Amino acid sequence: MHRSNCGNIPVMSQAASRMPLIDALKAVAALLVLLNHFSSYGPLAEAAREAMPAIANWFFEYGRMAVQVFLVIAGFLAARGLSAHGQALAVSPLPLIWKRYLRLVIPYLAAIGLAIAAAAIADQWLDDEAIPARATFKQWLAHAVLLHGILGFDALSAGVWYIAIDFQLFALMAVLLWAGRRNVIAPALVLATALASLFWFNRDASWDNWAIYFFGSYGLGAAAWWASDRRQMSAWLGVIACIVIAALVVDFRLRIGLALAIALLLGFSRRNGILERWPNARPLAFLGQISYSIFLVHFPVLLLANGLYARFEFESPLSGMLGLILAVSASIVAATLFYRWIESPAASQRIAAALGTLSASLWQFAQRAGRLARRAMLGA
Repeated sequence: MHRSNCGNIPVMSQAASRMPLIDALKAVAALLVLLNHFSSYGPLAEAAREAMPAIANWFFEYGRMAVQVFLVIAGFLAARGLSAHGQALAVSPLPLIWKRYLRLVIPYLAAIGLAIAAAAIADQWLDDEAIPARATFKQWLAHAVLLHGILGFDALSAGVWYIAIDFQLFALMAVLLWAGRRNVIAPALVLATALASLFWFNRDASWDNWAIYFFGSYGLGAAAWWASDRRQMSAWLGVIACIVIAALVVDFRLRIGLALAIALLLGFSRRNGILERWPNARPLAFLGQISYSIFLVHFPVLLLANGLYARFEFESPLSGMLGLILAVSASIVAATLFYRWIESPAASQRIAAALGTLSASLWQFAQRAGRLARRAMLGA
């Protein structure tokens, strides 16, 4: 699977549900990611391109840009949660990083299991490069520790590289805010790292398995939060825009232009109070809430939908379009159930508690087995 066609949805703070504009942005971006993947893989994508070539090609080429929306929002909310007033992080970042890891990985590993099962089923019906090869334990383990991209393992689902990047970005920002130790230095370290990303690292694709490649957009989100503080001068948003424009003059990247637009939108919306008031649309709020689940489960649905399409030997553009509509609808239904049972905070806490209990039981069993083994050796 090619990274250029992938986007992911980083997990957002539950407090984001009180920000309708962020929910709306997440909802639209989640649908763009979904449509990008459905226009990229399998016979359903081919049918869509045959039926509506211009639209399908647009989603294929530009739907991936939605990743910038999530990068900026993630940075904006990370600044809000870690350094709301530009202060240094006073506590060790390690517990926060571990909490972030669990929040990301519990639903992520459940979705990886679904993707492996869906790939095994679809492989019986369809011969397509979109279907991942049979998973190995080392490959699964690399995914579990979020090192699959760095270690060069093939992805088990579309866009999972970004979950590792999201974790890296949060960890990097937490460490930078902690390393500053002083209120002025802490955000300065974050912004300096963002500048290094914009002017150097983001221009070299060999860094795209590392947070530093994406930290420019993430840092723009953080800068938008700090600059939009009502005690700050609104001119700071203009300074941010000028710096990014300079980076675009050096090397124009449409994705960075989009990231700047989203950062400015969030900054001005927070200053004007729009962030918490508009739009008041329940469907967008709902889709925004389950956006991470949409990302996680839509690829297994995509594999099964393409497999069924090939299994029943559908070929017409009309059947392809109907199949796409049904598959997109099924993805949203599956995401709703996945959110309720796996991803929601309450469900994740139950799963984490159950895993903790299981781990403790296994450790006690191992200790007892070790003591019995030692006694047996001494008795012999």
